[in-house]
Amino acid sequence: MEFSKYTTKNIEETFQDLKTSEKGLSEKEAKERLKIYGFNEVKEKETSSFDIFLRQFKSPFFYLLFIASILTILTGAKIDGFIILVFILINVSLGFFQEFRAESAAFLLKKYLPSKTRILREDIEKTIDKKFLVPGDIVLLEAGNIVPADLRIIKVENFLMDESVLTGESFPVSKIPQQLLKETKEIFEAKNIVFAGTSVISGAAEGIVVGTGRETVFGEITKLVSKISRESAYDKDLFRFSRLILKIVVTTIVFIFLANLIIKGTENFSVFLIFCIALIVSIIPEALPVVITFALSEGALKLAKEKVIVKRLSAVEDLGNIEILCCDKTGTLTENKLRLENIFAQNKEKCLLYSLLLSSFVKEEIESSLNPFDSALFEKASKGIRQSLKNFRIISEIPFDPSRLRNSALIEAQNGNLILAVKGAAEIILKLSSRFEGSFQKKEIEEQIEREGREGKRILAVAFKEFNKKYFSEEDEKDFTFLGHFSFRDPLKETAKESIEMAEKLGVQIKMITGDSKEVAGHVAKETGLINNPEEVILGEQLNSLSENDFEKACQEFSVFARIAPETKLKIIQELQKKFEVGFLGEGINDTPALKIANVGIVVQEAVDVPREAADVILTEKDLRVIINGIKNGRNIFSNINKYIKCALASNFGNFYSIAVISLFITFLPMLPIQILLGNLLSDFPLIAIATDQVDVEELRKPKSYQLHRVMWLVVLLALVSTIFDFIFFAIFYKVKPEIMQTLWFIESILTEISLIFLIRTRHFFLNTRRPSLPLILFTFLDAILIILLPFTNFGKEFFHFVSPPISSLFIVIFLVFNYFIVSEIVKLIYFRYRGSNNEK
Repeated sequence: MEFSKYTTKNIEETFQDLKTSEKGLSEKEAKERLKIYGFNEVKEKETSSFDIFLRQFKSPFFYLLFIASILTILTGAKIDGFIILVFILINVSLGFFQEFRAESAAFLLKKYLPSKTRILREDIEKTIDKKFLVPGDIVLLEAGNIVPADLRIIKVENFLMDESVLTGESFPVSKIPQQLLKETKEIFEAKNIVFAGTSVISGAAEGIVVGTGRETVFGEITKLVSKISRESAYDKDLFRFSRLILKIVVTTIVFIFLANLIIKGTENFSVFLIFCIALIVSIIPEALPVVITFALSEGALKLAKEKVIVKRLSAVEDLGNIEILCCDKTGTLTENKLRLENIFAQNKEKCLLYSLLLSSFVKEEIESSLNPFDSALFEKASKGIRQSLKNFRIISEIPFDPSRLRNSALIEAQNGNLILAVKGAAEIILKLSSRFEGSFQKKEIEEQIEREGREGKRILAVAFKEFNKKYFSEEDEKDFTFLGHFSFRDPLKETAKESIEMAEKLGVQIKMITGDSKEVAGHVAKETGLINNPEEVILGEQLNSLSENDFEKACQEFSVFARIAPETKLKIIQELQKKFEVGFLGEGINDTPALKIANVGIVVQEAVDVPREAADVILTEKDLRVIINGIKNGRNIFSNINKYIKCALASNFGNFYSIAVISLFITFLPMLPIQILLGNLLSDFPLIAIATDQVDVEELRKPKSYQLHRVMWLVVLLALVSTIFDFIFFAIFYKVKPEIMQTLWFIESILTEISLIFLIRTRHFFLNTRRPSLPLILFTFLDAILIILLPFTNFGKEFFHFVSPPISSLFIVIFLVFNYFIVSEIVKLIYFRYRGSNNEK
């Protein structure tokens, strides 16, 4: 359905063409149209299980193994070649299984994020899922909404749009309800059409749906608004780290390969080539993507159950990296269930009536309000006041805006008199007022407001004046008569103090950024333990008057910021980001820039559409404890992934260099390629379960961005220990038959690697820490039994060329592994005592 033909139709013609009216469609008609037009959605191309399967064959490890299998078959060792192909199949299957689980997790998480829109049907306002919109529906728009379909505008109130998602132009666009003189197909010129995917900057509007789903402009040019995958800092660092390791390994292998050619000639060229390929595969932690995917997908689902929904899996780790969390006060530390305590006015009934005229309750079809102030006022209103609301109607209004700290409306009474009323922050309303109703004086009112504020109460004031025009602007907001003010109490959440204490233990700084008054912000912050003195609060106007250096110091020194405008909020976030990883919790459209620029943007599920799109994390419950638990879980996941990296690299590097060097001095391969690949697979088997492991408390206290220098020295030291014990092993067994030495070395190398898991999982003595997870214990035990028993089976002998080793030799190997563990534990404890405490923080 093209929008262009509706640009030149007037409102009545549009109603007639779409067979609808200003009251909207009936439910019966809407259902019939849904059958004709289908759901209002533009489906993204879903990743099929086959796509995920094909992705597994794009890995460099796959190419290496595949080349090795072909070379092996060509040299006549067909069984070995086919076994390598089996290893390929196992790796592909593991990768597919975990990626499929991750995709399933992402699909499940989307169910937590339904998109709603407000409509009129049969003259009753309803909220429905936007996919049920049909042509002819009347949609109600307000600031923060993302337009759910192409609409022909029929009413506007101070209405501005952001169409940059379609046009690329970021400046606000105004819309009109009037028909155009000339039909246009250009988005820029369609002044009476709003398009799906664009967002409302300010004001309110009503529109008729003229296009849904693929019939919208958005549907036709989906590529312009398709989501871009965001790569986390962790992903980038991991890629650089992997590339560095690969360079080191390839350089070493080339040297070993050339040295073997010089020393031993080309007699066993093809066999040694396969051996070198197997060595490369053995040192690369190819299970790392599986471990990361498993950890993140499991972590994302766990977080979702705990009311924290991540929109991208890597945000789980970003959440754990947060060092400073900036949040508001209302609903986060307080209940956001306001209770009206006092009305300070000469005529309390009139004050209450005028305040409700500036609310959604003036519309008779509305039975409740999402605004907690309005709900608290309506609850206190008498039946007479509620009935009186029907005698007034709003002609035009300027909705509440955080930068204005007020909302205003031009109201027409039943007798035709016009009233311009304003409601908002007390100090703002006082500035706009030149007269005071009754005997109150300005100084007396200011003292009352300050006194109530110090007690943590929130203040709202109302003023009015008679008016004689049918429209108004901000320039008319002056010379009001101050009618009175209200004080509300918003109780602290029971979890607030506990959450602040938990954040402190985790090393997370909480900074409260609020539009509320200094007195209210200070009171709440002191009650929750965020500050010791309620005066330790800085105002937005004070911040903005500071020099650049002083602004930087203030952002770091203060924990509470009051009367903060959106642009100042953005400056605070940017300043803090120069030294810290910053998370920001917001929900209003004015929070969108801060949400986009923060390292982790967090919103509540009830937030308007625009900030929800900008955020990385969505909370199904607005509670500081929920966020802090999310940070804790993110760090837990991060720590377990790092355990795998340390363990895999330390053991792999140790075995890699010892096998490579010893191969220069013996006439046979110290371990067959097929045995190296099997060992690589078996050692990774229990490491995958490390994602489920418990984490030491101090590992959670400080976020740790992954950097190579923070783990490399420990990896080098532990690899050195492993290499030394490999040389000791060689010194003991160098006279035995090649088959026995290969079998024993296989057992020794894998047992040392899986024993290293229990050493590396803590910086303390391995027995003085939290118990390993049950899956880790179980997988490790099964792995160790399999490694020891496999050489005694016909399967191990036939397919992997093992021999049954002498029992005495087996005990020597186990004794070596035990001593390796003790020495490695001592090296680890010394490292963390003298160097690691500074190096890893």
